[in-house]
Amino acid sequence: MITLHRTNSENPDFIALVKLLDADLAIRDGADHAFYAQFNKIDTIRHVVLAFEGDQAMGCGAIKEFSAEAMEVKRMFVRPEGRQKGIASMVLGELERWAAEMSYARTVLETGTKQPEAIELYTRRGYARIPNYGQYAGVENSLCFEKILL
Repeated sequence: MITLHRTNSENPDFIALVKLLDADLAIRDGADHAFYAQFNKIDTIRHVVLAFEGDQAMGCGAIKEFSAEAMEVKRMFVRPEGRQKGIASMVLGELERWAAEMSYARTVLETGTKQPEAIELYTRRGYARIPNYGQYAGVENSLCFEKILL
């Protein structure tokens, strides 16, 4: 059974999962990894969702304020042994609920072209492609999405 837990970026389980995520992204992104890594610091993240299977943290995701009406989804990851169980979708759904509870009207996110599983998840969960925003504008390996919540 999967349980979800709201926390923040100081949680040791979140920190451990982010290390696994960063190792995976370093392989996927190759030479581009340093560019993306600079935007993925966790010290300012206050809203984290962890997914547990028993007492094992299997997945995570976070949101941080992007604008007065939007939260940005960050640091989505599921351990390889936890994949294909719907964990990422559950985490994303909880992040969306949390953002809506705080009266944010939408969520935005960036993912890479080398992350087809993420693209499929976001599309399946109702996210629509938008022009690349901010630091991702003009970056050909980046894809940006948004979902209207309210």
